[in-house]
Amino acid sequence: MKTYKAAVIGCSRMGAFIDNEVVGAPGHVPPYAHTAVFYACPRTHLAACSDIRPEVMEEVGNQFDIPKERQYTDYKELIDREQPDIVSVATQPEHRAEIVIYAVEHGAKAIYAEKALSASMAEADAILEACERNGAVLNLGTQRRWHPGFVKMREVIESGRIGDLKTVVFGASSLFNGASHHYDNLLYLNGDARATWVQMSLVEGNWEIDGDRLTEDPVSHGVIQFENDVTAYAVLSPHEVEWEASCERGTLTAWAGSKYKIREEGPPGYRGSSTMVAGRFPRHRRYSSNLSLVEDLVNSLDTGEPPQGGARAAHAGTELIFASIESHLRGGARVELPLKGNNTLLKLSATRARALRDPGRYSDGDGLHLFIHKNGRKSWVQRITVDGRRRDIGLGGYPTVSLGAGEEARNGQSRGD
Repeated sequence: MKTYKAAVIGCSRMGAFIDNEVVGAPGHVPPYAHTAVFYACPRTHLAACSDIRPEVMEEVGNQFDIPKERQYTDYKELIDREQPDIVSVATQPEHRAEIVIYAVEHGAKAIYAEKALSASMAEADAILEACERNGAVLNLGTQRRWHPGFVKMREVIESGRIGDLKTVVFGASSLFNGASHHYDNLLYLNGDARATWVQMSLVEGNWEIDGDRLTEDPVSHGVIQFENDVTAYAVLSPHEVEWEASCERGTLTAWAGSKYKIREEGPPGYRGSSTMVAGRFPRHRRYSSNLSLVEDLVNSLDTGEPPQGGARAAHAGTELIFASIESHLRGGARVELPLKGNNTLLKLSATRARALRDPGRYSDGDGLHLFIHKNGRKSWVQRITVDGRRRDIGLGGYPTVSLGAGEEARNGQSRGD
């Protein structure tokens, strides 16, 4: 059987090192990072990587047997020279569209894109158009779609065992980092039915809309309605994200730590109405959902069949993100889908970096840290974990190195400009 050549662009946390952080985490089954998944998959050969930091690529090369001559600081040079079959884009969303589009227009036939898909709806449109025009398949790194527990939840729903799906309730989260996962999982559980409207509010915080630019990643909560009459509720909660899918004759729940339950109709109660009793949730083996994601791409390349995810599903989840923002901007009004005329662009601002004064380490949640020394000096560091040990890589002082330059170094992508 054919082995497909793979390359990873962006060697930061999800690109290369997250497996070192999550060893022993409840429900975690390695491999997890993009590099680790391609390295483990018997049908892919991890041939090359790209990052603007040679010292980071050196660590990746040592860990995943990528020779120095195939470690590129220019992602375009990687694509042009290596001609990979599968390109993994593990950058931040602000840079993802440019790289995905270049890859599929220069020979790549499959894309594994980290979430969120893009920093704007226009970019999501462009990615979808480029993939379909070039016959490329894409899976987004919203791995719950391939998680064995959620796969069984969908199978139960589709079997009709507890009737038609009616409502889904799940925990609210930040839009780009968390809801990108949750919206895709919602679509998956509902058979990828089309959403018809969104009515959302954004939780007050340190974010703002500066013109068309969203300066932080806000938490959203509210209602999503689907064409098949399923209603979904994103609810604020102080707990880990939980899921409840209510059907005509029972409910399915998913709790943190990969715990799944089913309740079904029992005997009538004393007033004649149905009671609910614990049922048997389908047995399932534990496996790496990210490895399953890549195997799904391999199957598409083998057979020509569409993947379990796909560019259209990734686009639909992204549309829910920007529709949530649009609803808030309209005072919590209902926003009909498909979304039209939204020009919001995710772009983190330097406001918070300038305002911070207290000594300490301030994280952006993806490995970039602003370190404020006791004398008030500020510097950027990139934190990675190798062989169980944390390692900081200095990226320069702030404001000499701006937030944007620090993010670009953290993102581990090269523009090829």
